[in-house]
Amino acid sequence: MNALIRPQSPHPTDAGTLTSASHLLELARGRTTDDRRRLLLGIAALCDATPPGAEASPLLGDIFMIIARQAESDIRKALSESLASAEWAPPALIAMLALDEIEIARPVIAASPLLKDQDLLRVLLEATIEHQIEVARRPHISGRVADAIIDRGDPATLTALAGNRTAQVSEDALARLIEHSSRIAALRAPLTRHPRLNDALATQLYQWVGQALREAIGERFRVDETKLAAAVDTVIRPPLAEPRGIGNDDAVVDREEMERRLVAKLQSSGQLRAGFLIRAVRERRLSLFEHAMTALGGFTLDQVRAAMVRPGPDALFLMCAAVGIDRAVFPALLEEVRAMNDGRPGVSQSGEPGPMSLAPTAAARAFRSLMGHVGG
Repeated sequence: MNALIRPQSPHPTDAGTLTSASHLLELARGRTTDDRRRLLLGIAALCDATPPGAEASPLLGDIFMIIARQAESDIRKALSESLASAEWAPPALIAMLALDEIEIARPVIAASPLLKDQDLLRVLLEATIEHQIEVARRPHISGRVADAIIDRGDPATLTALAGNRTAQVSEDALARLIEHSSRIAALRAPLTRHPRLNDALATQLYQWVGQALREAIGERFRVDETKLAAAVDTVIRPPLAEPRGIGNDDAVVDREEMERRLVAKLQSSGQLRAGFLIRAVRERRLSLFEHAMTALGGFTLDQVRAAMVRPGPDALFLMCAAVGIDRAVFPALLEEVRAMNDGRPGVSQSGEPGPMSLAPTAAARAFRSLMGHVGG
């Protein structure tokens, strides 16, 4: 039943009864179908008597609050749908409906002009993730609400916010969304189309997106894709690791310090994961792989580097398993490590590590036992 879709006008002889305060309040507390029908006729008459832009009568607010507290969910949903755009509805009622079940709350969260920042912030704090997503989708939400959504860091809510082109998102807030896109792939496509994306932010976003989105960024900002890629590699990524023993000693020290800082920053923000190590190897950055392995596995740098030059790959296999690198990935990773490390680690007489899976904690324990004499 759509409770507030206006029914036919009441019979003229019933008008005084329908708008009687005591009678309407009595009907609001009633349970029968006839009570509800007569109540809705009376509410319709009161709504018709409320001029545009005027406040609702206190009587109407009292009746609505009783309905909201006592009625079944289908009545509350109809109430929410009918009042979603009303400027005269009781603000306390709208705030209550916004915290109701999601199907009831959705219309008012999406459209009610009576929901203020403090109401939306309360929804973000107290309601379900579905409610939070609706807040993030709400047209023209303020920067204060957008910042609160970003602070919470939920992937689904952030993605809804990234797709909300009318939200008041500051440049700093958009930069924070782009940082989140390094771990949340769903953010990347809507961010490339965001109306507040500028050249500087596009350069930051460029490093996380795939080829199709890179082309979209390059076309939108009229930036040469090759130059943009080079700029990102220079500004954001550490330089490619040189083979060991090559290059100026000071340059090697500077590069390794940069790598340590990058790894520390990723670890402190919770973004240092096994995938980063795989990427470092694929980009031929052996020293960065070693520093990341040291931090993620809790090993010493001496242990990690000793494992990289052993006669066989068992130690490398154990430390990769310890940080969660899948055994199916290991053969390709081993081949790439050998290609930039003078063929080391070598091939043991027993052959390459077998297909056996090993739990990370067990692998870490085995690695430390094997390498315990090095840098312990």
